[in-house]
Parts: sequence; C-alpha cells; structure tokens
Amino acid sequence: MDADEPFIETETRRRRRRSLFRHRRVPVRMLVPNFFTLLGLCAGLTSIRMGIEGRYDLALAAIVFAACLDGIDGRIARLLKASSRFGAELDSLADFVNFGVAPAFLLFNWGLGDLKSAGWICVMIFALASALRLARFNAALDDDKPKWQSNYFMGMPTPAAAIVLLLPVYLDQLGLADIKTQWALKIVLVYTVFVAFMMVSSIPTYSGKLVGERVGREWVLPIFVVAIGVVAFLFTYPYETLTVLTLIYLGFIPVSWRNFRDRSEGESAAAAAAQAASPQPSETPAPQQGTGRIFTFRPTDPTK
Repeated sequence: MDADEPFIETETRRRRRRSLFRHRRVPVRMLVPNFFTLLGLCAGLTSIRMGIEGRYDLALAAIVFAACLDGIDGRIARLLKASSRFGAELDSLADFVNFGVAPAFLLFNWGLGDLKSAGWICVMIFALASALRLARFNAALDDDKPKWQSNYFMGMPTPAAAIVLLLPVYLDQLGLADIKTQWALKIVLVYTVFVAFMMVSSIPTYSGKLVGERVGREWVLPIFVVAIGVVAFLFTYPYETLTVLTLIYLGFIPVSWRNFRDRSEGESAAAAAAQAASPQPSETPAPQQGTGRIFTFRPTDPTK
C-alpha cells in the first residue's frame, strides 16, 4: 500500500466533514457571486440546445456570454469578500459544462459530426481535457507560490480554450465555404486535439489576475476606451472580432511563455546569489567549553 494513502484518506474525511459555510445564517452578499455562476450555467445549457437545433449564432453568443460572466464572478466574490468552498465547487462544475461540454457539442453538431466516430472522439478528448484541467486547477489552489505567478495560468484556461476552439465556426459564419470540406474538417480535428493538449499542458499563459489590483492613473482612460471599443466591435462585428481576438491570444502564448521563463530564471539567479552571499557555517567543530583545565592522556608503560 502506498505510504500516502492513509494521509489522503484522512484529509478527504476531514474535508467532507467540513461545512460549506462557517455560520448557520449565510450573508446575502455570499449569494451574489453564485447567482452569476448559475446564470452562466444556464447560458451554457442553452448553448447546447441551440447547437442541437442548428442555431449556431445563438449558441456562440451563449458561450461568449458565459465566458464574460465567468470573468466577473470571481472578481465580485473577492470584492465582496464572499469567497466560499461552495462557490469554488459550483464554479468548477459550471466551467466544465459551459466550456467543456457546450463547445464540444457545438463543434460536433456544426461539422465534426460528418466525420462520425473520429469527430466524436476528438470532441470527447476536448471535454475530458477540460475536466482534467479543472481538477488540476482545484488541486493546486493550496500550493504556495510567489505572487507574480498568479498572473499566469499553467496551460490554457477552459474559458479561453472554448473561445479558441470555435475558431472554425467563426470562419464559417464569415463565409469561408471551404471550411466544411473533408480535408478542412480533418485539420479541424487536429486543431481540436491541439487545444485540448494546451489545456492539460504546463505551458504558462497570461491570466491578468493582477491587472485588477492596481492600475496607473495614465492607463485608466485608455483602458476604458479599449474596453468600450472591444464591446462595441463584439456587438457590431461579432465573428470578425472573435476571430481577431482568438488569433491575438494564440500569438501571445509564446510571449507569455518567454516572460514566465525569464522571470523564473531571474528569481532562481537571485536566490542563488543570495545563498552565495550569506555566510556559510564553519565545518570545524567549535571547542567544547569546560572548566578551563586541559587533561592529557598518557598511556601507561607496561614495563613499570
């Protein structure tokens, strides 16, 4: 038996006995983030229905709306100090449905269903990868790491993966008729597996969690202008905007990977320099303090 199994069983029992909320009467502010999470879950389930009915534009809109809600519910929870274990578990389940199951169904109903079992296997790999990625993310919440690493995800997050996965659907809505040919659908299969691999990989991607903490005064107005512009383009030219944002995000992954590597190497070099500069303990044992009298052992001569 593995030596870690008793510890894992004990920890599992302790967590199951722990109550979801600390107090018997739950403050109303604790319910606000969960409301946004449930609203996003409703959008994900609606996307599945719209995809089955062939209404791909509404299915895409529902997934994008769920991604927007997922981006604000965590920030609302931190702002209201309403974070809870119940909310974290609910958010993970909602993310699996919204960004694992719903995009897989949409892509399969859109075109990969024409490839029969091959298409189903690829979308199933994507859904399973999203579940594994969420499980790894929840398991790593208790890990101690430097604060700057909170600005990066290990692997592609599930909301971004769902938006990136649907790039062929955007191109189809833009009028690219060749995207549904047999050879193009085979490329979509490889693309689906690639996005699934990115979710479970350890490649660092930019998260932007630390952006909301402090913003320079000179950046306040430009951020407002850019945000309003993106929303306006998203409503006016949705498929063009989603295509451009997807390509920018994919192109930015190598940049975030390089920045993370440089930051890690700099931190390791600084730690090594600090360790080298610190005084090393002497290997020579210190003399024992006694009464100040020195005793010398002299062997006895056997002839005497």
